[in-house]
This record gives sequence, C-alpha cells and structure tokens, in this order.
Amino acid sequence: MMRRAKVAKTLASRAAHARGLASQPKIVWTYTDEAPALATFALLPVVQRFCAPAGLAVETSDISVAGRIISHFPERLKESQRQPDELAELGELAKTPDANIIKLPNVSASIPQLEGAIAELQQKGYDLPNFPASPSSAEEKEIAAKYAKVLGSAVNPVLREGNSDRRVAGPVKAYAQKRPHRLGKWDPASKTHVAHMTDGDFFSSEQSHIVSSATSVRIELNGEVLKAETKLEAGEVIDSSRMSVSKLRGFFEECLTKANSTNLMVSLHLKATMMKISDPIMFGHAVEVFFKDAFAKHGPALTAAGANPNNGLGAVYDSINGMASPAREEVQAAFAAAAATRPPLAYVDSNKGITNLHVPSDVIIDASMPAMIRGMDGLGGGMWTPDSKPGAKDSHLADTMALVPDRSYAGVFYEVVEYCKKHGAFDPKTLGIESPASPPAAAPPPAQAQAQQGSAPAPSSPNSPMVR
Repeated sequence: MMRRAKVAKTLASRAAHARGLASQPKIVWTYTDEAPALATFALLPVVQRFCAPAGLAVETSDISVAGRIISHFPERLKESQRQPDELAELGELAKTPDANIIKLPNVSASIPQLEGAIAELQQKGYDLPNFPASPSSAEEKEIAAKYAKVLGSAVNPVLREGNSDRRVAGPVKAYAQKRPHRLGKWDPASKTHVAHMTDGDFFSSEQSHIVSSATSVRIELNGEVLKAETKLEAGEVIDSSRMSVSKLRGFFEECLTKANSTNLMVSLHLKATMMKISDPIMFGHAVEVFFKDAFAKHGPALTAAGANPNNGLGAVYDSINGMASPAREEVQAAFAAAAATRPPLAYVDSNKGITNLHVPSDVIIDASMPAMIRGMDGLGGGMWTPDSKPGAKDSHLADTMALVPDRSYAGVFYEVVEYCKKHGAFDPKTLGIESPASPPAAAPPPAQAQAQQGSAPAPSSPNSPMVR
C-alpha cells in the first residue's frame, strides 16, 4: 500500500499536469491486485529505469479493491490509514488530451471477494463496516451504496471514458507469433458444445428506444420505484430487457438431465462481475437447480444460516459449516446426495475442491470460454474433471456442456466451438486481432443506433424447446 505522503504529492502533481502546469511529462501506472500486482513488482522498475533518462516520470495510482474500499470510508479511519479516491481522480485525468495512463488488468470484485478484502483490512486494524447483504436501516443502505461503487467492473467505465488505445504493440505481437502458445487438439467427435436458451432470455425480450429530445425516465418494477430519475439526452438510446426465472431454471434442469443421459460434464459461464446485478442472480439459480433436492429439504435452515447461492457454492458451504451439529451433518449429507444425482461438474481447481459453481468471479465468460476452447492439456474444448477420489490428483481435461444461458453472447462461442470441431484448433501464428483506439463514449446517431439494434442474427433452429 502506498505511503500517504507519496499519494498526496502524486495527486497534487497530477492535478497540476492535468491543468497543463507540470514541467515534467508523466505516465500513470495503475496499481491493482493479484497477478497484475506481481507484474507491477517485476516490470514497473524496468519501465521506470528506461523512462528516467528521457525525463519521463512513471507514477503509480492505487485502484486495487482494498484501495477503493479504503477511499470510501475516510471518516472511520485514522489519518495515516486514509487514502483518496484515486479512481475518481484518474477518471478526470482520462478526459484530458495529454493523459497517459497504463492500466493493468484489475479485479472486478464479486461479493465474496469484497467480503474477503474487508475482512483482511479489518484484521489489519482498519475500522471498516461489514458489507450489509440485505440493508434495512438508513445507515446500512448508505454503507451498501458505498460498497456498490467497489463491486463489479467499477474501473473500466471510468478509465475508458477518455481515449482508450487497446492495440497491442507491434513487437509484442511479433514475439507472440514467433512463439505461439500451445493449443489442445480438437477431435471432430468432441461432445463439447455450447447450450443456451431459446426463449425467455434477455435476447428475446430486448427493446430499445431512441430519444428524440432531452428527457428523463423513472424505472419501476411491479409498482416499486427502483430509480426515481435517469436523465437522457436527445439521440440517446435507452434499452431494456428481462430474464424469465422460470424458463432459466427450466433451461438449467433440462441441460443437467441431458448431460446425465449423455455422460457429459457441465460448466457454467457467466459474467457476474460486469453484469453485477443480473448474473450473480442467474448463478444462484444454477446452484439452486443443481442441488434442488437439498434446497427443497433444508431451505429454511440454509436461509437461517445466511446461505446465499448468488455468492456461489463455496459461500453456501461456508454457511453450512457454521451450523451446529447434527444439523450441519444432515445438510452436508443432503448436498452430497443431490450431487450424486447430477452430471459431473467442471472444476476450477480440483486439488482444492473448487468447482465451476464455487465462486461467481472464477468463471468469467470472456476468460473461461477461451481457456476451454484453447485446451491447455492436449484437448481442445476440455475443462477439468474432478479427481477420481479425494487426493488422487488425477484431474484431466474432458468434454463439457458449456451453459451460456443468454443468447446475447452465447452465439459467438457456439459458432467458435462448432468451427473448431469441424476445422481443428486455430493457429496463433496467423490468428490475431486489430483493436482500434476507442473514441470517447458518446451516443451514436439515430440511424447508426437503429442499425446496431437490428444487427443481431437470429439463432439457428433449436434442438429442443429450451436448449440449443
């Protein structure tokens, strides 16, 4: 964690630079969590050494989950513990013409990750409130609103509001093409496929409207006002959609039944960080349906223990472990019995017993699906199986039914998987992307918005009423 004096100096100099008052050009390097933090420790000193002779300063800005949490509760912390909201400050800097920000990948925190970070900070002496899962009082609602600014993909919308250049440097791309990563071999007989809903998903219900003049709207659900006012500009697009819970659960049940009958492993792929409202709920329904017999038998006890399937199977197990005996053993046995009636679950880490349903943020679709397609253990389209018995450490890649409920992003993965089964794995030496620099976010012209709205292709004919 950065020293407070350095933070104050950095913010002052950066603010001056943003106003064109700084004499020395600077690059801002975002300080984040986990693997990118390790990259910072290894690479940042090298970058600073190269830049120094050119008179170019490289400064860090803390946008880690811990840093963002601390910044929202200055009134509860000692002076030495306080930290400014550097993400907000970077957001202002990103809008200036001469901003230079190197953004490393950051954690888009799920609730389990947020709670873990809060607990760790509390152990280090930070007087932070617990995250209120169901806020009732005015104070709890205020605390929840502050933590909501940390949850999900809170960073990207802020930093990408300015000009964002995501193109890979030419030498880096050339290096990767000369030294391609390994890809698993695809078998034309692979049973791996993407299953998605054919009705009742967000894709089927989406509606858009182009606002002709500046106005405001109120968002309601069954008569309850969720947001009193949202201002809209002329030419702006307002979009809405809904997911049918009954059809979603029916889709999960049908997929699990089909996977059982075809001896196929299952995996779930959502984006519970960016889609921080809808996808955790969908994730929770998947957990409930997979273990439906256990939830049906012990639902009240699980609720009383604070088990929330939206936070993943791992959080449910933690709540069960907190129960008193013999109720704990009874519920554990019910979950084991329910799992025995279902197809095998794909694993994130079989050595630690972490399944595909344990933590919502462990299976972010734009990372988990490419990894499955790549097949790093010699099998394209495979995901990790459970060990044959506890401690065996014989997990291997196997074919899987990849559940991607909503067609808004299921189609592209469906087509890629089917292409690989037909033509084999892609060639990293020739396959690549050309990402243009992103202009500042703005509402598209009406004609363009209409074209975008009508551009989504209709899905192919389904194999069943619920599942493709």
